[in-house]
Amino acid sequence: MPPALAPMADRKTIGPREVFDRIGMFLFDQRLEPNPVNYAFAYHLVTDPQGTLATAVAALIDGGVRLTQRDIEALGVDLSPSVARGTEENDTSAVAARNAETLMAKTEMQVAGFADIMTTVRTETRDFSRDLAASVDAMERSREGYESISFLDDVTHITATMIGRVHAAERQLDQAHRETQELRQMLEQARGDALCDPLTGLPNRRAFEQAFAEALAKGQPACVAICDVDHFKTVNDRFGHAVGDRVLRAIGQTLAQTCKGHLVARYGGEEFALLFYGPLSSAIATVDAARLEVGQKRYRLRETDVPLGEITISVGVTPLAKQEHATDAFQRADRLLYAAKDAGRNKVLSDSETHC
Repeated sequence: MPPALAPMADRKTIGPREVFDRIGMFLFDQRLEPNPVNYAFAYHLVTDPQGTLATAVAALIDGGVRLTQRDIEALGVDLSPSVARGTEENDTSAVAARNAETLMAKTEMQVAGFADIMTTVRTETRDFSRDLAASVDAMERSREGYESISFLDDVTHITATMIGRVHAAERQLDQAHRETQELRQMLEQARGDALCDPLTGLPNRRAFEQAFAEALAKGQPACVAICDVDHFKTVNDRFGHAVGDRVLRAIGQTLAQTCKGHLVARYGGEEFALLFYGPLSSAIATVDAARLEVGQKRYRLRETDVPLGEITISVGVTPLAKQEHATDAFQRADRLLYAAKDAGRNKVLSDSETHC
């Protein structure tokens, strides 16, 4: 059994780096292109080395035979991503995150390819230096002119060979550089997609939680606010989800404009999460201004100009305590949000006071 398929001890002790290394080793040994399908195929083998697929592959490659793309297709393994069905934005974010991970793996493999090329160049250079030194040595020991000419011919041949190899290596490096640049651009785009809500264009829940963790780690004064659209189900029921999506986009834009300088994210459904940098009083004033701005807008159907009626938001705001868990702050803000709804909606409720 190849090293990449060797049984892993306790899966809990195996880090992602070793899984990645084994996947790369398998693809390299089998001379398989590091594309998403082959990467997923190798992942199945590495993470389940005792499974049916690994057993079948071990039988196929027994005796040093390499797998082909046709062999992989013939095994009939379903390598399509399995996405848990949830809300549309969660599905899209999960796919974007997986795309980013795949591109990161391909980029790391490309970097490994750079290292291989540089190793080859160093080996070729070392061999060239050794051969050239031997020829010069022989020339110094030679006393006859015709022998010197023969040695000069040897040196010319060795030098020409080395120049050819260096040029070939340069072409490989140029190609690898271009591919890496393309992968880097794709990776940056995938990373951005993984942190962006596709409906509103705002940062998504993943991006918010990352920024939240950074604020906690830095210990800087900050507050978290959870906003929810009041009676949003009524909008969807009366006018349809397409109109509801437009309302969410409009509210997201209003929050982003009114709370400029702070992080505004769509947290899921009709909920928005805001991270304010500064004291609680400043956060309350800013989010209350945003609440008023949302409530003053008059929403109408684009097609018929029929008014949708008043649309408002309720908000819970709380400061971050030092060294507290993220879930504690979220739960506190969430309780304040629902307290604001229970108090009549269209309110901002903080740990100390209510605004309406």
